[in-house]
Amino acid sequence: MNRVIFLDIDGVLNSNFWNDSHQREISDGTLIDVEKVKLLSRLVKSTNAKIVLHSGWKHWFDQDLKPLRLEAEKLRMMFEREGLLLEDITPDHSTEEIRRSKKFSLVKAGEILAWLAEHGDVDSWIVMDDLDLHNTEIEMHQVKTDPSVGLTVDDVHKAEKMLLVDKY
Repeated sequence: MNRVIFLDIDGVLNSNFWNDSHQREISDGTLIDVEKVKLLSRLVKSTNAKIVLHSGWKHWFDQDLKPLRLEAEKLRMMFEREGLLLEDITPDHSTEEIRRSKKFSLVKAGEILAWLAEHGDVDSWIVMDDLDLHNTEIEMHQVKTDPSVGLTVDDVHKAEKMLLVDKY
């Protein structure tokens, strides 16, 4: 596995625009913007990168990456339609309090760095997330999306440049 995209979902594959317009769907995790998934597919295909989920959504998959909830199954199906595969998830460093408050940003950096420490075959990597992950090393690899719009063409261009020239 040479290139890796650590993927968040909310604020990347959906946006506050969708959140405001579809509050019920977003709150139960069922709404993903298909256009954002298509942009992600373009990035994966142009860089041959693997997707590792670091989103709170990872709790909706079992250790074999089988969906545990309808939302996760819908995400898997959308990925499949666009030729995407979820390769792995980061380890879980969250606590009950973090899961209840959904403040996953407090542990995401540590989870990503732990995953990288376990996988020595990574040449370049990026983190796609709309949140500050409180870590300087992660910031250097982050494509920080605007949560009001989610993933954009400009974000994809930036990610391509980082994945194709950046060395871990």
